[in-house]
Amino acid sequence: MDMKELFANGCFTPEWTEAEEQEKPAYEIRHKELDVLLNELAEIKENIEQLQAKSWYLDRLRQYHEHGFADT
Repeated sequence: MDMKELFANGCFTPEWTEAEEQEKPAYEIRHKELDVLLNELAEIKENIEQLQAKSWYLDRLRQYHEHGFADT
């Protein structure tokens, strides 16, 4: 019998072992420089400020529309 026939019949040779799967971490730890982190934080803050400004503007438009100011 060759190895394929042994494997097909469920007969494994003594040398055969199952490879253990290595668990991967849920996340990868990456270290960044402080300057890079501060720049990323500044970008996030800027995006938040832009979203707040857009939200304020849309809220004013909604109020104008609800109170009929848009009809003039």
